[in-house]
Amino acid sequence: MCTHPGCIGRRRFLLAGAAVSLLAACGRSDENARSTLVAVEIDDSTSCVLDGMLLADYPGPKAQIHYDGAAEPDWFCDTVEMFSLYLNPEQARRVNAVFVQDMGKADWDHPRGHWIDARTARYVHGSKRRGSMGPTIASFASEQDAQAFAGQYGGKVLRFDEITPAMVVLDGGALHDQRM
Repeated sequence: MCTHPGCIGRRRFLLAGAAVSLLAACGRSDENARSTLVAVEIDDSTSCVLDGMLLADYPGPKAQIHYDGAAEPDWFCDTVEMFSLYLNPEQARRVNAVFVQDMGKADWDHPRGHWIDARTARYVHGSKRRGSMGPTIASFASEQDAQAFAGQYGGKVLRFDEITPAMVVLDGGALHDQRM
């Protein structure tokens, strides 16, 4: 084994090149895995990753985030909680997929199934309808369903990338309550 500095540098260079090739190959297969990810259905024991609440016990849209390297998704009993975590600047895990429920098809009081890609959904922020955590952001597969919901319950129709961290603060309003 050569210990000459030129050989060591060459070996490092070759090893770095192999590592880059391996990472590039993993990235391509990861994109394939991402396109084949499907939403998982909740059951009676599915609980929220943030507060442990059972999803099946509460109304309104639910969400799930699938992370790279994780066998199961993180569950959220409310879309506001999902967005709060997803939009958090400290969120460092690689997200492979995000799913929300199409509330144009799911039963608001007992939502099951009807999972859609969260990034292509339409959302209604500021409606009178309440989810598991109070005010929620309703999710829809179609613009028409979102507009109809907003017409009936109020709120503004938004795309995924229009939801901001200020819209999903999880303080329950306590920080803004001047009566305390």
